[in-house]
Amino acid sequence: MSPKTKNKEPCSGFNCSILESVSDGVFTVDGQWLITSFNRAAELITGISRKEAVGRPCWEVFHSSLCESECALRYTRKTGKTVVGKTCYIVDARGRRITISVSTALLKNVHGEVVGGVETFRDLSEMESLRLKFKGDFDMGDLISHSPAMQKVLEVTPAVAETATTVLIQGETGTGKELVAKTIHALSLGGKAPFVAINCAALPDTLLESELFGYKAGAFTGAQKNKPGKFAQARGGTLFLDEIGDMSLSMQTKLLRVLQEKCFEPLGAFASEKTDARIIAATNKDLKHLVDIGAFRQDLFYRVNVVRIDLPPLRDRKEDIPFLAGHFVERFNRLFNREITGVDPQVLSLFMAYEWPGNIRELENIMERAFVLCRHGEIKRSHLPRDLILKEGKAGEVPSMSTIKQGLEAGNISRALKQTQNNLSQAAKLLGIHRSTLHRKIKKLGL
Repeated sequence: MSPKTKNKEPCSGFNCSILESVSDGVFTVDGQWLITSFNRAAELITGISRKEAVGRPCWEVFHSSLCESECALRYTRKTGKTVVGKTCYIVDARGRRITISVSTALLKNVHGEVVGGVETFRDLSEMESLRLKFKGDFDMGDLISHSPAMQKVLEVTPAVAETATTVLIQGETGTGKELVAKTIHALSLGGKAPFVAINCAALPDTLLESELFGYKAGAFTGAQKNKPGKFAQARGGTLFLDEIGDMSLSMQTKLLRVLQEKCFEPLGAFASEKTDARIIAATNKDLKHLVDIGAFRQDLFYRVNVVRIDLPPLRDRKEDIPFLAGHFVERFNRLFNREITGVDPQVLSLFMAYEWPGNIRELENIMERAFVLCRHGEIKRSHLPRDLILKEGKAGEVPSMSTIKQGLEAGNISRALKQTQNNLSQAAKLLGIHRSTLHRKIKKLGL
């Protein structure tokens, strides 16, 4: 079929009026991979006219990231299987990279014979722009954040990692205290040594003592052989004491001795053993308040509170939600062997409006649940827990993404101004923008 003939029959048997009315780009190719039709939305997304596209090989028009080795249309032509919602990017007429999701199917004639392929593609550039806007300005191992509320945490982490200083991490449940501890460990000189964690709130004193210090054979009924404790397992590395605020006063006394003397005694032992494990403690409670009411030893508090890192709750770092949601999509795609393309904008708006009492752990659990219910495409409201939707329904209408973005921007600027005592130059530097840009945003947002 000549290009001239193709231009006469651009729709190749499809209903042209339908194709011209949809918002997704649609194009078809023949057996030689030459484009035979190109709808209006395809022109708008690519910046390439139908006249320029029809008759040319599809890879010359799209310059897609899938063209060379993972062409979705080629896969469909080869296997007969459709592709739904595969994410990639194309390069438009102005040389800009545009993120799209593609779906493919075989193109057949009236006799049912395969004569080519059809591909629909959706412009995800707005969502990708939002994701990149919120993607980590601060990146350190597995700790990635855009939020100014997390900037101090990420700035101090490398300096803390360079020493063997005891660290106290405070934050609400689910804020990622263990992840921060693992990052400090990974960046330290002993990063290849063991990272050993124990939850101090999960065990009664007798079990916690044996878990921390270990025991010798015969120390008690059932102790048939020696068992090394967490301090022994963490030699040369890091011992992470999670929820230290729930430790009894009796156990606090025993722990204090280890921190002071750098040695411990396994149950049933006649001699002390040395430890060089670095201690990182974490709690969801205010240890200073516990000291004031007599629930936590003051001398132990001073021992663990050498360097304190306070983790903000997710409701105070909502800039990170789009990135965290994308991160969980990538993780669960690998875990469940799925090809979920992302999160529907309406769901993301709901996420941004929610207060997240369970913090990052709650978001992770909700995303995992959504993967159980969502088989392909985007995660929709129907894949979310009913309780979450009901809570937002009671709170009122979910705001649009533009409203949320403005609110986040206003919050960031307000925090920067407060932190710099309304010094515009310093606040602009903190926000990574020019002073004149900051002045314009303040005026626009009515701050």
